[in-house]
Amino acid sequence: MPVDPMLQGLVAGFAVEAQEVVQKVTMDLLELEREGLETDALTKLYVRLGRHLHTLKGSAASLGMQDLSDIAHKLEDALAPLKANPQKMPRPVVDILLHGLDLFLLRAQAHADGRGEALPDPAAALAQLVADAPPPEEAAAMVAASGGLAAVAAPAPSAETVSVPDALPESADAGWRVSSWQVTALMREVERLREVRLRVEERGRELERVAVLLAKQGLLAETAEARTALSGTARSLRTDGEETSDIVDALEDGLKAITTRPVRTILDPLQRMVRDLSRQLGKEARLSVVGAEVSLDRRLLEKLQGSLVHLLRNAVDHGLELPADRERAGKHHEGALTLRVEQQGNLLYLEASDDGAGIDVEVVRRLAEQRGVVTAEETARLNENQLRDLIFRSGFSTRTDVTDTSGRGVGLDAVRASVEALQGRIEVASTPGQGTRFMLTLPTDLGSSPVLVVRVLEQLVGLPMLAVEATQLARAESLRLGKRRAHLEYQGQLLSVVDLGARLGLRALAPPAEGQPLLIVQSGGKRVALVVDAVVGDRDLVIRPLPSEVRDVPAWQGAATLSRGELLLICRPDWLVTETVQVQVSAQRRALVVDDSLTARALHRAMLEAGGFTVHLAASGARALDRLQSDTYDVVICDLDMEEMDGIQLIAKLRERPETASLPVILVSAHDSSVARERGLKAGADGYLSKRECAAGRLLAEVLDVMSRRGSRA
Repeated sequence: MPVDPMLQGLVAGFAVEAQEVVQKVTMDLLELEREGLETDALTKLYVRLGRHLHTLKGSAASLGMQDLSDIAHKLEDALAPLKANPQKMPRPVVDILLHGLDLFLLRAQAHADGRGEALPDPAAALAQLVADAPPPEEAAAMVAASGGLAAVAAPAPSAETVSVPDALPESADAGWRVSSWQVTALMREVERLREVRLRVEERGRELERVAVLLAKQGLLAETAEARTALSGTARSLRTDGEETSDIVDALEDGLKAITTRPVRTILDPLQRMVRDLSRQLGKEARLSVVGAEVSLDRRLLEKLQGSLVHLLRNAVDHGLELPADRERAGKHHEGALTLRVEQQGNLLYLEASDDGAGIDVEVVRRLAEQRGVVTAEETARLNENQLRDLIFRSGFSTRTDVTDTSGRGVGLDAVRASVEALQGRIEVASTPGQGTRFMLTLPTDLGSSPVLVVRVLEQLVGLPMLAVEATQLARAESLRLGKRRAHLEYQGQLLSVVDLGARLGLRALAPPAEGQPLLIVQSGGKRVALVVDAVVGDRDLVIRPLPSEVRDVPAWQGAATLSRGELLLICRPDWLVTETVQVQVSAQRRALVVDDSLTARALHRAMLEAGGFTVHLAASGARALDRLQSDTYDVVICDLDMEEMDGIQLIAKLRERPETASLPVILVSAHDSSVARERGLKAGADGYLSKRECAAGRLLAEVLDVMSRRGSRA
C-alpha cells in the first residue's frame, strides 16, 4: 500500500531511525548467541530486543506502512517463546531475525525512495528468503513453537548475503548541503584564528615581562603611570585572549561535530559481516572492538571501510582455523578477532588481529614463486619480514581454487593501495600458531591537537598529549639502575627508562639525574618512562604532515608552528615505546651528523642507520668538536651553513688536530651550484651533496664511497 504523500518526508526520517535501531538489535542478537551469559544479562537483552522491535512496529504502523509493521510483528512472535524463558538464542533463530531485519530495512528504504507501490507482499518475500534451503530441525521446532514464522527458517548465508550495511543516509531535511572543500576552508580559517590567539597570548607575556622590568627600576613617580597602564592592558589582553580561546574552541568543536563521526559507525556493522562469513565457512569467530568512540573525518571513514572489510574477511577465511582444529591445538573453539583504534595527535593507529594459525613464510615463499609473483632468485634474498610482505603483492593468494571469498589474488594488495593513497602505511606481524596482526598508520588533518612541549638540551620537541599518561620527577628510591638500562617503579610495574636525548642521538646514554622530569608515555598498550630536561607546557597546535622526503623517518609524525613561528617537530609515541637495545660498545661503523636543523639530522640518521651505521648527532660545530674529544667516528656528515660555526670552519678545526686530520667529512648544503661545491671541496671536504640529493637517497652511497677512498672501515 503506498504511503500518504503528506507523510513522505517523515518516512525518510524513519528510514534513518530504522537503520540505527536495527543496528542495535543486530548487536544484541550477536550477543545472545554467545555462550556464558548470566540469566540477568539474558533477560535484559530480550527485554531490550522486544522494546526495539515494538518501536519499529509502532512507528511503521503510524506512518501507514503496514507491510513493515507486519514484518516487525512476526519477528516479535519468533522472539516471544525465548523471551518468556531467557536462554542462549539458537543460531537458526538468530538467522531468522537477522534476515527479517534485512528485509525490513530494504523495504523501509524503498518506501523512503518513493518505491513502496512496487514492493511485493512481505509474506512472499519472507518465504522467498529461505525457499532454497530446508530449516534445520532445531530451528523448525523453535519456530513452530513461536507460531509466527513457522514456515520460515534461514540457511547459512551465501556470499551475496555477507555484506556490510551502507553508511546511514542523511535525512532529506537534515540541513544545508555544502561541499567538503567549503568545510575544509572554514577549518583552515579556524586554524589561522588559533594561531592568532597563540600570538595574543605571547604578546600578553611580553607585556608582563616589560612590567616586571619597570618594577625593578624602583617605584619611581615617573614610571607609575606607565606601570599602571601596562598592568591594565595586560589584564585586558589576558581576558581577551581567554575569550578568543573559548570562541576558537567552540568553532572547532562545532566543525568537528559536522565533519566527523564515531568510528563505531563503520565498525559495528562489521560484527554482522564476521558472524555471517564465519557461518558460511563453518567457523566460529567473535569480533571485539577497542576505541570505537574515537571520532574521525567522515571521508576518511568511508575510505577505510573497504580496507577493514578486506582485513576481517581475510582473517576469518585464511587466519582462523575450524573449531575442531582449534580445540586440537588447545585453543577455544571460537576464534578471537580484535580491532583496536587509537588516535595520537594527527596520527590514527588501526590494528586488526586474530588468534589463528598465523602466516607460514615458507608457504608464502613457495606460493609466490608458483604464482609468478616473484622469482626464486628474488625470494632467496628476502628476509622473513620481506617474505611476509609478499602477501600484499597483486596476484598473491594462498587459495588454490577460487571461492566466493578468496582465491583471485586481490584483497590485501587493494588494502595496501588504499592505505598508501591516504598517505598511510600498513605492516604485518605474525607468529605461527598464535595469530597475525595488521597495523595501519594514517594521518588525520582536521583540527588541532593538544601537544606537550618538552626540551632536550637546547631542542624543543612535541609529544601528543593523548600519549602522555603522567609526569613525575626522578627519585633514586623509585629507580632501578642496571648495566645497560634503567627502570622506573611505577604503579607496581617496572617501566623501561628512555632518555629522549639519547633516543634522538643528541647525547650519550646516561641514567636520569635526581629531580629530572619523567613522562609516562604509552602507545599500543606499551609504556615507558621518558626522560626530558624540562617540560615547557601544553599547547593546542595544528600538526601538519612532514614533507614527502622525510615522511618515512620513524621518529617524527609531523610538525607544528609555535606562537613566534618556530617549527616544532612532533615525536611518534609508538617509536618511543619500541624496544631498542642501547649498546655501549663501539659498533663496526660510526657516523657523526652535524646540522642545526633537527629535521635534517633526523633524515640523515634514518638513512645511515638503514645502512648499518651507529649514528650520533650534534646541533652545532662546537658540540661536534666536544663529541670528537671523547668518541671516535668513521665519517662526519656536516651542514655547510650553520650559525655558530659553519662546515668549512669545522673542517679547518678537524684538519688541525692529528687525530682527526684524515677523518672523512661530507658537506651537505642547500646550495647546488658548482661554485659552492668547489668551495667545499677546496676547504678539505671529501664529498659534497646538495640536500636535494640527500632527500633522493644519495647520502649512504656517498658515505661508503668516501670511506672507501679514505681507507676507512667501509
